[in-house]
Amino acid sequence: MENKDIQVLINGQEFKAKEGELVIDIARRNGIFIPALCYEESLKPYGACRMCIVEIKNEGVKKKITTSCTLQAFDGLSIETDSEEVLKHRRMLLELYLAQAPNSEKIKELAQRYGVKKTRFKEKFRENDPLNNSCILCGLCVRVCNEIMGAGVIGFIGRGEKTRINTPFFEKSDLCLGCRACAEVCPTGAIKFSDEGNIRIANSWSNTSVELKKCKMCGKYFAPSKLDEKIDSIYYYRDKNNELRDLCPDCRRKVITKRINLITENEVERYAK
Repeated sequence: MENKDIQVLINGQEFKAKEGELVIDIARRNGIFIPALCYEESLKPYGACRMCIVEIKNEGVKKKITTSCTLQAFDGLSIETDSEEVLKHRRMLLELYLAQAPNSEKIKELAQRYGVKKTRFKEKFRENDPLNNSCILCGLCVRVCNEIMGAGVIGFIGRGEKTRINTPFFEKSDLCLGCRACAEVCPTGAIKFSDEGNIRIANSWSNTSVELKKCKMCGKYFAPSKLDEKIDSIYYYRDKNNELRDLCPDCRRKVITKRINLITENEVERYAK
């Protein structure tokens, strides 16, 4: 059953939405900026970073600060995304994140947006940190590796101030698919990969390495072999000899374009007769 249409107020402006829709999605769809460090549409939200907080302003309801990534819309909901109370909390959070991830340029940029130039808290620098002192422990990388990719390569290690994210015992893992999904969802740019010849190296994950496939047309290495095998096991290819599967994206485009041009030429010739 489809959720019914409702109206919500964001910063005094009325917007259409669906009942139960997440407020952060409504705001973003309408061009309203709400910062978030742990929100990823493909994962169930859990409000870990607290940066997406908003203030509920409904009459007769006690003012409340809550995360917009977990707040479900209801008809008549009224919120403010940048009230003084919200801004005060965000600035404090950004000071904490500047101390937690002192090398993250993305955290610095976000802090600057809110007028936070330095932190009052002690910065946590670790020598030879594989995440370059840029991790805020949001857990997105762990979740996407486990819940989306089903690989389980990384996890939380230690407790309290000693908590880190990496492979078990900081050893190379043979479970990594080399997909780089963890790097894609990382909000602080902490996770690094590098391609060297036919090998993809997960620099942040104990230099775990994965072999890359070679394009049969141009000879360029382009995709992790393990990832290709996993995809093949999930989605059965009707034509196992499909030449496109062994071509890099650039060569695939060339082959597809050639086929389209050939079809077009044949159609022109057919109608010309």
